[in-house]
Amino acid sequence: MPKKTITSYRCVECGALVNSWSGKCPYCSQWGTLIEEQRRIHPEKERNIGEMPEPLAVRDIKPPERVSSGLAELDRVLGGGWVPGSVVLVGGEPGVGKSTLLLQACGAMAGQKQDVLYVSGEESFSQVALRATRLGASGDELKILGENDISNALQHAGHGYSLLVFDSVQSFSMEGISGFPGSPAQVRGVASRIIETAKSGNVPAVIVGHITKQGSLAGPKLLEHMVDAVLLFAGERTSPYRLLRSTKNRFGATDELGVFEMREKGLFPVADPSRLYWNGESVMAPGVAMGVVLEGARPFVAEIQSLVAPTPFPYPKRTARGLELGRLQLMLAVLERRCGVSSGGFDVYANVAGGFTLRDPHADLALCMALASAVRDRPLPPDCCFIGEVGLAGEIRPVGLTPLRIREAKRLGFSKVLVSPSDEQFPDGIKILKVGHLKDALEVMSL
Repeated sequence: MPKKTITSYRCVECGALVNSWSGKCPYCSQWGTLIEEQRRIHPEKERNIGEMPEPLAVRDIKPPERVSSGLAELDRVLGGGWVPGSVVLVGGEPGVGKSTLLLQACGAMAGQKQDVLYVSGEESFSQVALRATRLGASGDELKILGENDISNALQHAGHGYSLLVFDSVQSFSMEGISGFPGSPAQVRGVASRIIETAKSGNVPAVIVGHITKQGSLAGPKLLEHMVDAVLLFAGERTSPYRLLRSTKNRFGATDELGVFEMREKGLFPVADPSRLYWNGESVMAPGVAMGVVLEGARPFVAEIQSLVAPTPFPYPKRTARGLELGRLQLMLAVLERRCGVSSGGFDVYANVAGGFTLRDPHADLALCMALASAVRDRPLPPDCCFIGEVGLAGEIRPVGLTPLRIREAKRLGFSKVLVSPSDEQFPDGIKILKVGHLKDALEVMSL
């Protein structure tokens, strides 16, 4: 029977396939997400039951052995290295350093005598080679290919490579699929071919993706569901530091953080990330408090700053940078109702120094102490840091991995730490102040 071509419509958000176009996807209820695509239907083939795979017992399945990327920070976020047969999507804004990071990893693996293929659909051979030379990524094991047709590029993938890199998925096209490179149908088709090649050849593959101005990965949302891991590479253009986070990882944790510094010779791991967001100097000023937060298994000291100013307007301003505005308003309400610290006549500004963004709710206590210090106009002791989550009743709730946080505070020179009451064993050499309520914490700090 000949192949039959039909027209259907696929949702770029949820991947659902429908036969007729409508303004709203019937599955995810998103508007304007149905894109036309041409599909070829093959005649059904009789399935041979004898060729179907047999199920295996879990104990008979060996876990895959990871392949190190050669970059310790990248291995940390991946969960230990590349997994053979897995596909990783790396996204980030233009110019943040995605290609630099992956080319450095390719160079490090080539230095370990592992064959690596870097396929660039956006840059020429000379452009990629110039960057590789600057980064010191050279060697006969590192192969570079400039190709836009994914079928031609994948013909080289079966030559025993230890890693395949495709930069970027929006620049490749696939014959037989309608649309220009970067369209949802092309992106999905190209990704499917790469995933199929990686699985069949048991070789790790990396796909580079762009970020839209809304902050999400360009292309269909289905792309993130198809791959095994999604890494986001981010950083301010005015700062040399770059943060690598995992938002999806089928082979590891999704809360690890890799910290890099961009230099002339490429990206370098930051040895002491806590120093990025705290300069180590004692600041005797009202509204400054130190908290210890966790990013994955890595503790950071965050300097939380607060400033209040009288306002003649009936609706005071609330401004937050580096933390959620809703969290700031919540802590102000708890301070007023449970502790009598009123900020109704002040504009309140809160900031996390160094451009750090707080995601850990266990910085609540440090935020409350900074706000109370600013309202009462009394500085906090510079040798004390605060660890705890604050509830709506004003209680200070225990946090996870408190001893790890206290050890980090001790290493950085703090002599006192204020925490919630618990039976955990804390490290010696640092004074532990245990309080159960926010009002008690203010009394201990003489606020």
